Amino acid sequence: MQHILSQAQHNKKLNEQQVINSFDLRFCPNQEIMLLVYWPLFLQLDIQMTCKAKFCSLFYLDINECETIQQACQGEMKCFNHYGGYLCLPRSASVITAPESSSQSEPSMPVESNEAFNPCPVGYRAQGDTCVDIDECELDTHDCQPSQECINTVGTYTCQCPDGYSKIGIECVDIDECRYRYCQHRCVNVPGSFSCECEPGFQLAGNNRSCVDANECEMGAPCQQRCYNSFGTFLCRCDQGYDLGPDGYSCNDIDECSYSSFLCQFQCVNEPGRFSCVCPEGYELVGTRLCQDVNECETGVHQCGEGQVCVNIHGGHKCVSSNRCQEPYIQVPENRCACPVVKPECRDLPFSIVHRYMSITSERSVPSDVFQIQATSVYPGSYNSFRIRSGDENEEFYIRQINNISAMLVLARAVTGPKEYVLDLEMVSVNPLMNYQTSSVLRLSIYVGPHAF
Repeated sequence: MQHILSQAQHNKKLNEQQVINSFDLRFCPNQEIMLLVYWPLFLQLDIQMTCKAKFCSLFYLDINECETIQQACQGEMKCFNHYGGYLCLPRSASVITAPESSSQSEPSMPVESNEAFNPCPVGYRAQGDTCVDIDECELDTHDCQPSQECINTVGTYTCQCPDGYSKIGIECVDIDECRYRYCQHRCVNVPGSFSCECEPGFQLAGNNRSCVDANECEMGAPCQQRCYNSFGTFLCRCDQGYDLGPDGYSCNDIDECSYSSFLCQFQCVNEPGRFSCVCPEGYELVGTRLCQDVNECETGVHQCGEGQVCVNIHGGHKCVSSNRCQEPYIQVPENRCACPVVKPECRDLPFSIVHRYMSITSERSVPSDVFQIQATSVYPGSYNSFRIRSGDENEEFYIRQINNISAMLVLARAVTGPKEYVLDLEMVSVNPLMNYQTSSVLRLSIYVGPHAF
């Protein structure tokens, strides 16, 4: 026995001087039982040996290399101690630590067994004349950790780690699946498993690893009006008459009326997504932007009664008497008023008066031809002259004679309506051969509309 102990001490000294990877044979005094001792690499062990009767036992006290060895693991590796050695694993690794066995912390002496000698190999038991396998998993005589699954095999058993873990020593260490590039975009490692994630605009395919384009337009994209899907993203667009807002999703109405005053001839009305033009009373819209006077006299919407004549003007109409002759004039055919020569008061008055009506727009450019006067009766040897007899007190009109039988009334100044002028345009005829002079008047009523159209 002393020889065995001294041999153990001698081997312990050799452990400090050489790389130990050898086997030592230990014998009990009676040499009936042989123990095989394995010395782990770089491992220092305190050994106790006890022999009693025909059995010998060796007891090993584990050394925590993570505490005794400076910088046992380098870089981003973390040291994990386990019985008989240590592991260098990534800091993100998840380790299911085995609880310490009472046999490791408190060595005990083997007790003498009174059981009969088992002639079968380890993992078997005698049954009659044969040896049958012992199911350590069923008998719960295995040393698998709670997180491991015991699987019985012929003559022994194995401890299997859960999915996503690999067994290193007696520990179950998480497998970092992300280092194998299983995912197309992003991989997230979790204890015992992993998950794949996709970049914005993509979604996981059916294999849960690849990423395919996500159609955000079908998934409730926040576009207010129109959505267009593109690879990895989407675009929002607006209907005609709207502008895309700063957020890229909302659509704001465009106030077309604020852009130009020429969109409509009269008034522009902004509406959601569009605009429309309206015309004043007495006008109707032509096309989309122009206004045209409504001829109430032709459409029959006037309120002129019997003995009245409907006169259409810009933006409305006038009802005038069909007989506008005043004393000393009398009405004669062709809507004329004549002053009989038999009446003394007619001597200094024009022989005839003809009533005419016309309408012009406001803000008409000047000078502007307004009305042409034409003589209806011409006598040989007569000379005709034209003038404005009355109604032009502000000198807004003048006469431009064209020839002996016609002249043009010209607007000299811009006028703004609504306004009404009554001008007496006189034609004076002189016949020097017959020593004869006469005149006739065209009484022209000019109505200036309220607008420039």
